[in-house]
Amino acid sequence: MPFLLLLFLFVAVPILEIYVIIQVGQAIGALWTIALLIADSILGSLLMRAQGRTAWRRFQLALSEGRIPAREVLDGVLVIFGGAFLLTPGFCSDIVGALLLLPPTRAVIRRIAVRRFSFQLLGDLGPGPRVWPPRSGPRADGADAGRRFDVDGTATEVDQRRLP
Repeated sequence: MPFLLLLFLFVAVPILEIYVIIQVGQAIGALWTIALLIADSILGSLLMRAQGRTAWRRFQLALSEGRIPAREVLDGVLVIFGGAFLLTPGFCSDIVGALLLLPPTRAVIRRIAVRRFSFQLLGDLGPGPRVWPPRSGPRADGADAGRRFDVDGTATEVDQRRLP
């Protein structure tokens, strides 16, 4: 699977970019196409700088408030990738870069990424109580014979209807 992804990234995407550049060049002219590619790279770098500063300020604010800056770090990563896509010559990569840099679409992409990767990291826990690490009863082969399980703490009642 990684080989196919790399093949797609390094072969199919550049071919698509060249095709779109040629089509735009035939429609508006070669000089205007080159000017448009240069202009969107310049505008992309300015947008990346502005959004990067905003993400950095939010990161610093989260740290000063004592919060874990998870959202802010992910925003910073998306801004970096968006800037890289906008600086890369090509119209298709510019569209992807703009989607990653603009705050409304970046929020949607961030939610999708969190949902996708949290399930990948934790696995699908399915219905029922969520316990980590997963517990099981005593093993039939006696592998945990002689082990003591001490629990120290308090318990609270959880309303199952309020769980996500």
